Amino acid sequence: MPVSTDLDDITFLGRLSEALSTRIEEQTRPLFDAAGITVPVRSCSLLTALGAAHEASAAELARTLGQSHQLVVQKCPALLRLGLITQYADPADARRKIFRLTDAGRDQLGRIDAYSAQIEGIYRTLFEEVGDVHGVILKALNALAEKPLSERAKA
Repeated sequence: MPVSTDLDDITFLGRLSEALSTRIEEQTRPLFDAAGITVPVRSCSLLTALGAAHEASAAELARTLGQSHQLVVQKCPALLRLGLITQYADPADARRKIFRLTDAGRDQLGRIDAYSAQIEGIYRTLFEEVGDVHGVILKALNALAEKPLSERAKA
């Protein structure tokens, strides 16, 4: 299905980026299902970061992922319900919750790692068709970090 002409306007770059993210998420879910991955598509990086850290608070995960604390906290209930992570109160600060992968979470992380090789090949064929989208997005993010839109508006 082609993209709506409403999104063709350059002023809707953010919305267009969201549409790409949503389309990737929608098309990834059936691939995840075939690979036995139950993790929500948008929570894979969180599970990966937690696997690397072995245990972490939401604030630590947010810093690692470059995401807001609120976004990380919003993703945790689904991972808890799926039995992929556990949480417990930090003995030094009962207000602070520490998250850790369960055995099921480690199994899912292994499946995600195996899937990564497959999706990398799929993305490479897409990039052969449309150009290096990954590189362009990284370049744009870095450029905006160096010089935000507010500074660009002054020029």
